[in-house]
Amino acid sequence: MKTLQLTSLVALSAFTAMPVMADDYPNRPIEIIVPAPAGGGTDNVARMLNQYLQEELGESLAVLNVAGGGGAIGVNQIARAKPDGYTLLSTWNSPITTVPHMQRVQYSYETLTPITSTSQSAYTMCVAPDFPAETGEEFLAELQKNPGQYTYGNDGVGGTMRLAAERIFEAYDIEARPIPFGGAGETLQNFLGGHVDIYGGSITPALPYVEDGKAKCLLVTSADDNEALPQASGLAALGHPELETVLWRMMLAPEGMDEQRVNVIADAVASAVEHPEFQAFLTSQGETLNLVRGEELRERLHQETVAIGETLEKLGLRKTNS
Repeated sequence: MKTLQLTSLVALSAFTAMPVMADDYPNRPIEIIVPAPAGGGTDNVARMLNQYLQEELGESLAVLNVAGGGGAIGVNQIARAKPDGYTLLSTWNSPITTVPHMQRVQYSYETLTPITSTSQSAYTMCVAPDFPAETGEEFLAELQKNPGQYTYGNDGVGGTMRLAAERIFEAYDIEARPIPFGGAGETLQNFLGGHVDIYGGSITPALPYVEDGKAKCLLVTSADDNEALPQASGLAALGHPELETVLWRMMLAPEGMDEQRVNVIADAVASAVEHPEFQAFLTSQGETLNLVRGEELRERLHQETVAIGETLEKLGLRKTNS
């Protein structure tokens, strides 16, 4: 009888000492914080991805939009959450790599757990149909010849689109006058209204006007060309792939999330993005898949944070010692 009791105690002790297996996670709904308003690009991509991610995880995902502060309010909230895998962040890069240079925040790329990136999209520069250029090379040459003559709409001081443009303009010794707006939609309306010479913003809002012949997009800020804009040149074609600045999306978690649980989410995302409907959606938005996970993702965040900081410093826009 004593032998049986001892055996039972040993077995019970071994069972209770076992770590929680990844198979046990998740076993309840997961909250996804999107640090942007509902209906925007980041929100739309997150909600579309979540449809297929729920299938992979077998649990529901609830999206919570926490906008404000250029994304900082939502990221601050995730930074204070428990790292148990039940509160995650679906964000674009600017709140992580740019905002900490511009304002005091309670996080950095080093204090968040990288899970995986998901997709990315270049910004584009578009002009009116009668603009004296038909290629990216001709577009930049026209700006070079006319310093200070042209205005370009952008997403505001410290916005990623403006930083993307300034990196290119600096390399080509171009002087163009930045006109800040509240986002791509406002920039587009002012471009179509003739208030600025160049539209600088996301690809998706411009596509209908390219198709209608009301605009021609001649440059994208990615190294590669973008099939949604066949007339636009990528930076590699111009000999400067190192100047790439793109909008890209990712999933992060609070600092200290268990590695097994991180891998569960990353694996589920890798499967979810394979759905043809999701890939068709990305194509319609001018986006491409881009899966970088774990420490490789952290290194990407590090490199971009440093590059953005240097650009902001040159522009006199850096406001913190991040």
